[in-house]
Amino acid sequence: MTLNFNKSSKKTGQVIAIIVVIIISIVLGGLILKAEKPKAMTEEHSEGEVHSESEEGTHDESTGIDKKATEDHEKQHATQPEEVLRGPHGGKLFVKDNYGVEITIFEEDTSPEFRIYTYLDEKALDPALSKVSVNVERLGRKPEKYSFSKEKDYLKSAEVVAEPHSFEVHLNSQYNNKSYSFSYSQVEGRISMSDKQLTLNSVEVLTAGPAKIKGILKLQGEIKLNADNSVTIVPRVGGIIEKVSVNAGDKVRKGQVLATLSSQMIAEVRSDLLAAQKRVALARTTYKREKQLWEEKISAQQDYLQAENDLQEAEINLSRVQQKLGALGAGTGGAGQTRYDIRSPIDGVVTSKKVSQGQVVSEIDSLFEVSDLSTVWAEMTIYAKDIITVKAGQQVVVKSTAFDAQTVGKIAYVGSLVGEQSRTAMARVVLNNPDRTWLPGLPVNIELTSNEVDVPLAISVEGVQSLNEEVVVFGRYGTYFEARPVKLGRQDEKYVEVLEGFNAGEKYAAGNSFLIKADIGKAGASHDH
Repeated sequence: MTLNFNKSSKKTGQVIAIIVVIIISIVLGGLILKAEKPKAMTEEHSEGEVHSESEEGTHDESTGIDKKATEDHEKQHATQPEEVLRGPHGGKLFVKDNYGVEITIFEEDTSPEFRIYTYLDEKALDPALSKVSVNVERLGRKPEKYSFSKEKDYLKSAEVVAEPHSFEVHLNSQYNNKSYSFSYSQVEGRISMSDKQLTLNSVEVLTAGPAKIKGILKLQGEIKLNADNSVTIVPRVGGIIEKVSVNAGDKVRKGQVLATLSSQMIAEVRSDLLAAQKRVALARTTYKREKQLWEEKISAQQDYLQAENDLQEAEINLSRVQQKLGALGAGTGGAGQTRYDIRSPIDGVVTSKKVSQGQVVSEIDSLFEVSDLSTVWAEMTIYAKDIITVKAGQQVVVKSTAFDAQTVGKIAYVGSLVGEQSRTAMARVVLNNPDRTWLPGLPVNIELTSNEVDVPLAISVEGVQSLNEEVVVFGRYGTYFEARPVKLGRQDEKYVEVLEGFNAGEKYAAGNSFLIKADIGKAGASHDH
């Protein structure tokens, strides 16, 4: 029994030792994991730079990124805090002596604004107890000061936070007779490029300033037939089409036969013509005989005068029948001929054909349309606000939207009425079309140049780019280029007016500015709030 008891005690001791070892291992493992937890999960770099070390390492001379300038920029901010916390509202959180300030930029359904939340001992603090001000410093601009007032559980800036949100922020707060200062920076749409890189990449840098801009009014239009040189052809008599000699698209000459029809009316008129001709011949013979008899004193003068009157009536009737045939466009063939040729009245192109062999037609049916395409009309729609700008005689440039072609013409006509529904008027340009380039139905853009105007601030059209669905210009500040959203106004082929977002005297990338856009894209442009 003693032996068995000793063995049992020994086994129990081993089990206890194993359990102790397991517990110690678990505790030590937890401490190790806690110590190695990465700060990036709870903290954020205050700078907010868009490019990482790995990205910077991939840039060489050909990309336009200046490594040295980037390193200088990093050294410049080395004195700032390495990390900032994220607050409950997603903003940047700064804490000192148990007093905390969270700052964020809010722009949902409102213009961008600073919102500040305050905390004490990790609990929300009435924002009215803190007096806060913010100073913002942007590249190439004067410092901006923001004031705040309480709204709900936060302080709201009275001023709008203009784009771009790329700046240095200095936050000053007073609470309980103590002053607190915090700073951070965030960068958007910015890269560094040295003068050497500018030359290597042929990036042109210009200075924004006043310029003369030609006012250009852009209108939409359509090429149409010149109605003054187009003819709709109808038969002058009804009948049955015996033959069609042309098709749509054929070139025709004046007098060329387009179709032939058989008409009973033509036969009747030609019969009348033959009868009238015979009556004239008979009346002329009678007149000559009566005249001779009267001159020989054989017959009375009355018979001579009657014969003369009969001849005149016969000639008048013949002339009437001939004129009727001429009006119908029919020849003066013999009686019984029913054929009637439909001919083109002008040189041109058959632009419409609405007839076929065997078809019964009347004198009101449209059979063909023949147009002279050596000239065409470009008709444009003018909105009411632009009517006073468009005048007859002004020169315009007409550009095809389907292919690369343009021509110059003058406005020949401006409509005097505005449509009740469309609220637009119509203007017309007559275009020479010797090569038949401008075909009816072709949509075109029409540009009208007005007088030059002086604008206080303009940039080259080459400097305008789009970034993150915004129109931007890349301002040059030292060795940096930074995207600045702009609002543009009038423009011509060379310059565009700047209404907001850029200042006179600021330098910007013009020629090859798309390379700046490409480098910013490679750097991974962000929009951090």
